[in-house]
Amino acid sequence: MDQVFEQAKAKMEKTLTALHNEFATMRAGKASASVLDKIAVDYYGTPTPIQQIAAVSVQEGRILVIQPWDVTQIKPIEKAIQASDLGINPMNDGKVIRLTFPPLTEERRKLLAKDVSKYAEEAKVSIRSTRRDIIDKIKKMQKDSVITEDDLKDGEKEAQDITDEYIKKIEELANKKEKEIMEI
Repeated sequence: MDQVFEQAKAKMEKTLTALHNEFATMRAGKASASVLDKIAVDYYGTPTPIQQIAAVSVQEGRILVIQPWDVTQIKPIEKAIQASDLGINPMNDGKVIRLTFPPLTEERRKLLAKDVSKYAEEAKVSIRSTRRDIIDKIKKMQKDSVITEDDLKDGEKEAQDITDEYIKKIEELANKKEKEIMEI
């Protein structure tokens, strides 16, 4: 039965990591290299993440500087950024690309906070689905006489405890991201 719980914890941890990564790519009004994570550039016919073909750094808090190692890649990087849903127009001087992040409007902040809630709720649904899978496996084990009725009750309680722990982590992560968005 311990193996069932270990598998479930691993699956819940992956959900938490995916949510964390999703929040990292959300634009919160200040420059962060992680907003470029989902953007791929056509690098000699291969979709390649920007971080693999250029140095990315933050300048003055609101400016992201992208310096390609191969200056011929400035135009493809610029096109990829414009085609993305980032909503920022890149400026290039022939050597580097600068992305200036404007301060977020109150309306945009509220929309981003709604997105945070939506992603958090999707993660919670995934966690609850994993709990349901655990309980189904434990019930099957009890039905097959591998474990006792008492083991079933203990297993269900442990499944709920694990679920509560991960739901709490998701809520903490979401609250932290919402606070970050609303503070700016």
